[in-house]
Amino acid sequence: MSASAIYFLDLKGKVLISRNYRGDTDMTQIDKFMSLMMEKEEEGISTPILQHNDLTFLWIKYNNLYIVSTTKKNSNSALVFVFLHKIVSVFCEYFKEMEEESIRDNFVLIYELLDEFMDFGFPQTTDSKILQEYITQESHKMEVIPRPPPAITNAVSWRTEGIKYRKNEVFLDVIESVNLMANASGNVLRSEIVGSIRMRVYLTGMPELRLGLNDKVLFESTGRGKSKSVELEDVKFHQCVRLSRFENDRTISFIPPDGEFELMSYRLSTHVKPLIWIESVIERHAHSRVEFMIKAKSQFKRRSTANNVEIIIPVPHDADSPKFKTAIGNVKYAPETNSIIWSIKSFPGGKEYLMRAHFGLPSVVSEEIEGKPPISVKFEIPYFTTSGIQVRYLKIIEKSGYQALPWVRYITQNGDYMLRTN
Repeated sequence: MSASAIYFLDLKGKVLISRNYRGDTDMTQIDKFMSLMMEKEEEGISTPILQHNDLTFLWIKYNNLYIVSTTKKNSNSALVFVFLHKIVSVFCEYFKEMEEESIRDNFVLIYELLDEFMDFGFPQTTDSKILQEYITQESHKMEVIPRPPPAITNAVSWRTEGIKYRKNEVFLDVIESVNLMANASGNVLRSEIVGSIRMRVYLTGMPELRLGLNDKVLFESTGRGKSKSVELEDVKFHQCVRLSRFENDRTISFIPPDGEFELMSYRLSTHVKPLIWIESVIERHAHSRVEFMIKAKSQFKRRSTANNVEIIIPVPHDADSPKFKTAIGNVKYAPETNSIIWSIKSFPGGKEYLMRAHFGLPSVVSEEIEGKPPISVKFEIPYFTTSGIQVRYLKIIEKSGYQALPWVRYITQNGDYMLRTN
C-alpha cells in the first residue's frame, strides 16, 4: 500500500492532526488539497483521487472531517480507501462518534492508534478488538510500555489465546435477502438473492471449524452432480477462512474469531418467484374518491410462515379521510410518505388475504400527473431459504477434544422488493 502520511482536516481544510509515516514528503503540501478539490468541483468533477506534481492525495469525507492519505508511490488505491474506512470504524468504536470535536479531545490516544495502524506506510493492526486489549483510554498515562497481546504476534491475529467457556456453543445464521422487481401482470423483471452466513462462536481454546454446504462446484467434483445444490457467486470470506483450501477442494476451513462475525457473503442471480404476491385494483373517481382493493397471496410452502409482513401501498398525495376494511392485520395511513401500510404479524404459506381502502379527494385536483410508484413488501420467513442452500455439517476440532453443540438457523427476508401496479 505504501502511504506516506495521513491527515485529518476540518471542513475548511485546516489540519487537526497528522502522522508522517515515511518522511519522503513535505508535510505542508496538504495545503494544496482544498484548492485542488475545489478546482475539480468547479469543473463539475468529483473525484476521491487528486494529483499535484508527483504527490497523490486519496481522501474520504466522514461527518465534518476529511481524512486524507498522501503517497509518492504507485500504491493500490482500493487498499488505501479500505484502510481509511477501517480507521473510521476503529475511531467510532473508541469515541462512539468520529467528528472534529472527538479528534480534538483525544490527540494522545489517536497518535497511539495511528502508530499501531501503520508502520513505515504499511498497514499493521486494524482490528479494534485487539487494539482495545492494550490501547485503553488511559494508556497514554502509563510509563511502562505494555507488552503487545499474543494476538499481535500470533499467526491467528483475529483470535487471542487462552479463551475459556464453561459451555461450548456455535450459532450459525444463514440470512438471505430477496431483491425483486415484478410488473403488474406478475412477470419478474429483475431478481437476485444476497446471502450471508453469520456466526456467534463461544468456544474454548483454538478450535478449527469445517463447514460443508451443498455447493454445486463441490458436488460436481465429487460425483454428486444430481444432488440438490446451489451455485454461489461473488463469494466473499472473512479473513479467517483458508482461501487456498477452499480453492483446492471447496472446503471452508477456519479458526474463528471469538464472538460475533460474518463468515461469508454470496449472491445468486437466479430467477425468484415472488414469495408474497400483491394484486391491486385502484379506482379513482375524479373530484370525489379513490378506492383500493389489495389482495396479498403467500406463494411459498404451507409449512412456512412469514412474520412481520408490511405491505406499503402508495396513495395520491391529495387523498384524505381514510377508511379501511380487512379481516387480518391492521392498516394505517402514513401521510408523510403518501402511503398506507398494511401490517400482518403472521402470514402462513398458501394463504390469501384481502384489504379495502377508501379515500376522499378534494374538489380541486392538482393538474400534475403523478407517476405510479410500486408497492413494496417487507417480510421475514424463518427456517426457510429461497436459494435452497443447506449447511450439511459443521465440524469442530480442538486438541482437548471437547464436544460442542452447533445451532443452525435459516432466515429469508425482503431486500429491495417491489411490485408494480397497473
